[in-house]
Amino acid sequence: MSNGPQGQPSLVTALLVVDVQLDFCPGGTLPVPHGDLLIPALNQAIRSAEQCGVEIFASRDWHPAESLHFDSYGGTWPVHCVAGTKGAEFHRKLRLPENTHIISKGLDRKSDGYSVFEGCLDGNVPFENALRHYGVTQLVVGGIATDYCVRCSVLDALRLGVRATLLTDAIAAVEANPGDGQKALDEMRRAGADLSRSDTVQWEPTRPQVKPDSG
Repeated sequence: MSNGPQGQPSLVTALLVVDVQLDFCPGGTLPVPHGDLLIPALNQAIRSAEQCGVEIFASRDWHPAESLHFDSYGGTWPVHCVAGTKGAEFHRKLRLPENTHIISKGLDRKSDGYSVFEGCLDGNVPFENALRHYGVTQLVVGGIATDYCVRCSVLDALRLGVRATLLTDAIAAVEANPGDGQKALDEMRRAGADLSRSDTVQWEPTRPQVKPDSG
């Protein structure tokens, strides 16, 4: 890791877009209130990240049809984001670049797959390996849902020593219980997450590398 001014480690930033999929938006099988309204803010963050040469990651739930995550198999949630189905597709208004790194999670029948750190890129590359490969020391995070997948991903990043900045205008909570979104936001802040907005976030480009491996 290179050093910045006064010997401080320099930040290398990546954008993480969490689970902006059709089933989590209005009309889907597990719609998050106003889940589609965060897309313009996310698209602004995507544009600015791309212009600054920042690596962009996007996660997706990619569940098997008979996942124990689903209420029909003893889990918590209605069937959603089954791999290869329409509902698992990214929202059509989300403007992800062609070179976006896609992370699939919840692949195992027994896995909830809330955290992006449970997921893998193409080639079975764990997300944590990809961050190390690109030298990423900070994640800027937006997406769905504040109180589940965003929360778990941010807390895991912080536990691993990766700084996290939440885009407050680009997150939405499922609110299974009233106030869950704010509680999750408070928990992430206490754990060390910073807050920003899509129009003010600062980027430090990731370093060009060869493709990461699964090791």
